[in-house]
Amino acid sequence: MINNAIHIIRRVTLVGLWINVALVAAKLFFGYWGNSDALVADGYHSLSDFITDFIVIIFVATAYKKADRQHPYGHGKYETIASVLISLILLFVGVFIGYDGFLTLMKSLKGQMLPRPDIWTLYVAIFSILAKEFCYRYTMHYGKKLDSSALIANAWHHRSDAISSVATLIGVSFALFMGAQWRIMDPIASIIIAIMIAASALKIAKPSIDELLERSLPEEQTRQMHNLIKAVPGVLRVHNLRSRRNGHSFIVDVNIHVDPDITVREGHAISTEVENQLHKKFGKDVIIYVHTEPQN
Repeated sequence: MINNAIHIIRRVTLVGLWINVALVAAKLFFGYWGNSDALVADGYHSLSDFITDFIVIIFVATAYKKADRQHPYGHGKYETIASVLISLILLFVGVFIGYDGFLTLMKSLKGQMLPRPDIWTLYVAIFSILAKEFCYRYTMHYGKKLDSSALIANAWHHRSDAISSVATLIGVSFALFMGAQWRIMDPIASIIIAIMIAASALKIAKPSIDELLERSLPEEQTRQMHNLIKAVPGVLRVHNLRSRRNGHSFIVDVNIHVDPDITVREGHAISTEVENQLHKKFGKDVIIYVHTEPQN
């Protein structure tokens, strides 16, 4: 199961990686040659996509390794770290693109005539929108299927690239067809792209930072766990239920109260059934600690 998950994540990521190779080459070449700051900015965004694809490929094999003596809780946090790195790269790219677009905008406002973009920049932007939306849907499908935070983060990176290409398309269209006075829309589009990228970076970073700070799972999931445990025959009370994410899995720690007159063997059987029910609902990779206490 684990080897299959690693294989799927690598395959999905490699598809996006090679699409990004083509997009980086097309956007940067036609952006510089075709006088479009927006397309150049979009090209650097795709370049950051390419880098994050490598991050996912490098980290995922470690994240799915089994627990060992040095890592008794497994290696799931490597996947979380990959998500944080993706968000940091996105934030850096957003700042870089925004600053460059701002400088071009200032030149235009000071009276400098901006060059007219080439028609090919329009075609490249349209192709990018279609390609990156495909990457988003493809990657998000498997990210949700495998509950992989790194794949989901990478999917949102693809979506942010698709959205930035929409902004590029709008900016280039104005600059191409609306006359010289509208060429200012090209650098404005690059600034809008930068803001979108930064917003995506923050959206990706939040759940990963929450996980590193060991924030509890959402209340709805915690309630499901509580009800599932309470329904196990022999469990009289559930308390001190604690849970947190661990990469693609969870860690659950719970106290259950049982009849004080049953045998140790019977109490152990109840706690084992609690573990079985949680594994059945949330997956075999969930790490569970059940503390059995006598009911007062």
